[in-house]
Parts: sequence; structure tokens; C-alpha cells
Amino acid sequence: MQNFEYYNRTKIIFGKGTEDQVGSETAQYVRRILLHHSGGSAVKSGLLDKVKNSLKKAGVEWVELAGVQPNPRLSRVYEGVELCKKEQIKFVLAVGGGSVIDSAKAIAIGACYDGDVWDFYDRKKTAAQALPVGVVLTIPAAGSESSISSVITNEAGPWKQSVNEECIRPVFAIMNPELTYTLPPYQTACGIADMLAHIMERYFTREPNVELTDELCEGAMRAIIRNARKIFSGGGKDYAARAEIMWAGSIAHNNLLGTGRVGDWASHAIEHELSALFDMAHGAGLAIIFPAWITYNIKENTPRLARFASKVWGVDGAYYDYEQAAREGVFRLKNFFRSIGLPVSFADANLDAGKIGEMSGRAVKFGPLGTYRKLNQDDVAAIYRLAVEAS
Repeated sequence: MQNFEYYNRTKIIFGKGTEDQVGSETAQYVRRILLHHSGGSAVKSGLLDKVKNSLKKAGVEWVELAGVQPNPRLSRVYEGVELCKKEQIKFVLAVGGGSVIDSAKAIAIGACYDGDVWDFYDRKKTAAQALPVGVVLTIPAAGSESSISSVITNEAGPWKQSVNEECIRPVFAIMNPELTYTLPPYQTACGIADMLAHIMERYFTREPNVELTDELCEGAMRAIIRNARKIFSGGGKDYAARAEIMWAGSIAHNNLLGTGRVGDWASHAIEHELSALFDMAHGAGLAIIFPAWITYNIKENTPRLARFASKVWGVDGAYYDYEQAAREGVFRLKNFFRSIGLPVSFADANLDAGKIGEMSGRAVKFGPLGTYRKLNQDDVAAIYRLAVEAS
């Protein structure tokens, strides 16, 4: 186990009706904010009106910026940065899912910087200062409500890049599982794939003697799978299942499960090319890439992959050798993704396999990917090819 420091400043306010507390929480920081949202479901459901009423009661004024899209765009971030500077805004409140939160985080660092906010995502600058960000979460998926991560798409590339800095971790996150009842099944499924991937990126490590976090990762993945099945078997308004999924999304990416170990993160970088070029949901892209990544690595360290098959998917090792067990684990992972309506191949999602050369080159822009196994452009291309056809 490696030395580590773990700190998470995000105050979690979890449960039924907690969105009513957003005004009093925000008022502890400022009395004038940027209210950032997509303009879609939060408006239609009446949530945005509830948020505004709570802010008004607490004496908090707001400037509003809507229009965040999935795979949040840099152009909207620029608008937010300009608004914050013009209106002297000192706090950003995100009402939505990971895309809205990531956009809010980007605005928060851009508002404290005189240059182009893309400098941070293009790794030309390191973000050390940001406006505080608060969150009312509507989609459990990215874990952005309590993480140090923000991912933004620059339409000019299109490039999809990330910033990972403590200064953008939200100061509070309001999480009411009831707000997820009306999510379309596909959006719920993409969120489930995203949170599983966040755990798997940390779980697949070369670091020895991390038994506690291994067990935490495995338990969290089993809980996600079990409760996802409840939701998709007709329990769309099952509060208990929705609550487990919402809390798991935060735990998956607040780095508690990464303590003492070095994660991989190659699959996320490989997937970013899919969602940048094809504008597909990030979770759906991960459902395509992660099984292919595991398959490509089976001969590298089969005991770790076989343990994943056994502990998470219930593969009985008595009937398999390590490699067979790992392959059976991949088979069950794919079947799970299929069962909740996700693609597991390029063919399933009608993606253009002719872009593999371009995507693999772009994926390694900053150098080889991963720590579990260093992947060069040829390796990345091989993973894409494994993902082309369903099996």
C-alpha cells in the first residue's frame, strides 16, 4: 500500500426533500450566484422552480445560464466565465448531472483566471484557484458532485480533456434519490456504467497489499449491480434501490476507493475519443471500451482479472483456470450491460470503425496511457478493434 492523503471537503446532504435546503446552504457563502443548468429536465420537473424559491427565501440572488449539453461544451463555459467576471459572481450553483457540474467547475476556474480556461484542460496551466461550487444532483453517474474532476469538450477539435484539481471539488452536494425517478432508462443505465467504470479504474491496480480497498471496491460494484437489476426489473420508483445507486455514484469517484493504490484510467482516455467524435453518452462508451480493455489485458495479470470475475460476478474458480475465469467475467460484464440496454460494441452503437486510426492517435496525445499496463497507439488501436463487433 502506498502512502496517501485523503481529504474530501464536500458536505453531502442526502435524502428526501433535501433540495429545499439549497438556499440556506448557499447563503452561508454568498448572496449572489451563477445558477447553471441544462434547461431541460430540471425545468420540466419543477425542480428549478423549487431551487429558485429556496434561494429567494434565503435572500440569494442569481444570474442564470442554461443550455448545458451532454459532453459539456467549451463554448458554454466561455459564456459562464464572461458572465461571472461581468457580474462579479463569486459562487456557481450547478443543478443537474455530471455535465452541468463539470461545466460549472470549468466556469469556476475560468472566472479566477485571466487567460483561456482551456489552458487548464490542455495541460498548459495548473488550476490552483476556483470559485466555490455547490450542487443539486439530478443524475447519479459521474460522481462529479464530490470529486476533483471536470471533463470538457472543445468543439474545435473536437477534443475532450479533463482537469483534476482539489480546488474544484464542490463545497456541498444535495442528493435526493426521488429526483431520479423520472430519468429515462437509458440515462440511468449510462450512469450505472459510468460509476462501475470509476471503480474498475481504481480496482485494476498493480499495487500489492490493498486488501481493504479491494474489498470496498468489490462490495460497491456488487451493490451497484444488485440495485441496478432491481430498478430495471420494474422498480423505477424503488427509493431504496435509487438511494443505493445515487450514493454509490459519489463513493465511486470521491477517491475513497483509490486510497493507497494507483489506478489505471486508460479506459476513460480511450472512451473520451468516442464521445468527442461521435457525441455519444460517456457511460455508453465505457460499456463498449471496458470489456475490450479487460480482454486485451487478460494475459498480463490473470489473477487480478480472475478475482474480479469471482468476487464481483460470482464466477466459481473451481470450474475455470485464471484465464478462463477472467474471460467468463468479461462475458458476464457484457451481459449485464446488455441487460440494462447498453451497447457493448461499435456495431451495437453504429460507430464508424474507420476512425480507429485517428482516435488511437488522439488518445495518446500526451503520451502512453494507463498504469496497469502502458498502452501506446498500437495498443489503443487493438482495444478499439476488440470492441468493434459484439461477442
